[in-house]
This record gives sequence, structure tokens and C-alpha cells, in this order.
Amino acid sequence: MHRAYQPVLPSGNKYLQQKWDKAYYDEHIKKVKSAKPMVNTTTPQTYGHLHLKMKKLKLQEERLSIIERDNNLLLEKMSYIMRTSGRIDNKNEYQSKSLNKEKRQRELLQITKENQQILERISQCWPQYSTEKWQEDWEKNEKYMDSIARYPRGWYEEMHKKNKIRSSVRKANGAEVKTSDEETKQEEKPDDLSREDQNKKSGEINKENDEKEQ
Repeated sequence: MHRAYQPVLPSGNKYLQQKWDKAYYDEHIKKVKSAKPMVNTTTPQTYGHLHLKMKKLKLQEERLSIIERDNNLLLEKMSYIMRTSGRIDNKNEYQSKSLNKEKRQRELLQITKENQQILERISQCWPQYSTEKWQEDWEKNEKYMDSIARYPRGWYEEMHKKNKIRSSVRKANGAEVKTSDEETKQEEKPDDLSREDQNKKSGEINKENDEKEQ
């Protein structure tokens, strides 16, 4: 077997070189297996007192024992009451006592009397303003407004409705539509013309008077 061995470096004896290489390799493998890591990646050590808390268990046992003892005492008392008439008297004859009770009662009576007097005054008072008179004044003002106004009340709303009806009829017939402003102007033109005629007549009369005086 040593004759077929091919060493890396030239050697005079292949048999010895093979033994030396094998021994070196075995020693290298042992070192690799026994090598220790630089960083400790193992799981941390577990402690029993962290997982099993004996103090907490002891406190729980004590609490349960106290509850059980209280329950037993309560059960004994209830059984004794059921068997006998019991030793408990629910009567309470205590009378509440106060040092300023009479004073507070007097103050309360005085306040109620004052409130009653105020209520009587308010109920007996009569109003100083008359709504009937207000209504009469308003009706008079409406008459004055009607006599002063050029157009009657509600005239604009009626004209607006009429204009809407006319425009709808014209649209249905295919005619041209005029706005409400133009119609109102057309309606107001005769008044304007009458005013112009009056002004012309007054001007002519003034001229004639001037000529007579001259």
C-alpha cells in the first residue's frame, strides 16, 4: 500500500512518509474535535427557583386555608341559626340628634314663606303693555303704508307669477321669451310718458304766463 501512496513533497521513503502524514492528520482531527469556540452559544443554565416559585405557592396555600376556615365558620353560624332562633336582634331604636335642627327648621319655614309671598305678588301683577293696542297700531300703520305706496301690497309677487306663466306658455308655443324686467319696464312706460306730458304742459303754461306778464 505504501508504494501507491503519493506524498505532496518528494521523500526518500514512502512508507515512513505515509505514517508521518497519517499521524499528523489524526492529530489534526483530534485538535479540531477538541477545539472550544470563542463565543459561547450554548443555552443558559436553568435555575429551579425561577421556574418553581415556592414563596408564591406558600402564599396561595395560606390564602386558601384562610378562605376555607372562614367558610367553615360561616357554615357553622348559618347551621346554628337554622337550628335555633338565633341570637341576632334587628331592632334599632337609635334616635338621630342634632344641635342645630331647630334653627334649620326655622330657616326653612322662613324661606318657604318668602317664596309664597313672591309667588302671590307675581300672580297678582298685571301687564303694562296691551297686545290689543299693539294690533290696532299695526293695522293703522298698514293702512298708512297702503295709502302712501305706489303699488298695492303683493303686486311684485303677482307679477312674478304672471311672468312665469307667460314664459312657460311662450316656450310651449315656441315663441321668444321676454324677461320679467322687460315686461315691468313696458308696463311702467305709460306712467313715464304721462309724467313727460305733464312736464311739457306745465312748461308751456309757464311760458304763456311769462309772455302775458311781459
